[in-house]
Amino acid sequence: MMTDALQINADLSAAGPPQGARAPSGGSAAHAVASVGEHESACSGSEAFALRVLGSSMEPEFMEGEIIVIEPEGALRDGSYVLAQHEGEWIFRQLCRRGEAWQLHALNPAFPDLLLPDLTTVRGVIIQKALPGRRRASKRYV
Repeated sequence: MMTDALQINADLSAAGPPQGARAPSGGSAAHAVASVGEHESACSGSEAFALRVLGSSMEPEFMEGEIIVIEPEGALRDGSYVLAQHEGEWIFRQLCRRGEAWQLHALNPAFPDLLLPDLTTVRGVIIQKALPGRRRASKRYV
């Protein structure tokens, strides 16, 4: 099973996965999942939080080891990068509108796009990325 992961550096409260959730260790899922970090800080469900990207599903825009900042109440738009829940797992993808439907698009063509029944499973918008220790490598998305 090939899975990518996001390491959560904050308590997501109502906006995110349950306390203590862990990424699966194997299987055929080809999408990014989130796991709650051991050192969680208290923040409300509406406060921005940071994740570390693990895996290659969002390359070349988001590389493994980069930090992404999620805004739970960010405006959803076609083309936004988002954190969403899909089939019980947390994934990081680009939100794309295809006609009347929405899908979660992986930038790496080795990973499939995923259909969304509606936007209620989208829990936040990526507003910034940074490579730890490299201030000039930062990029904003809003």
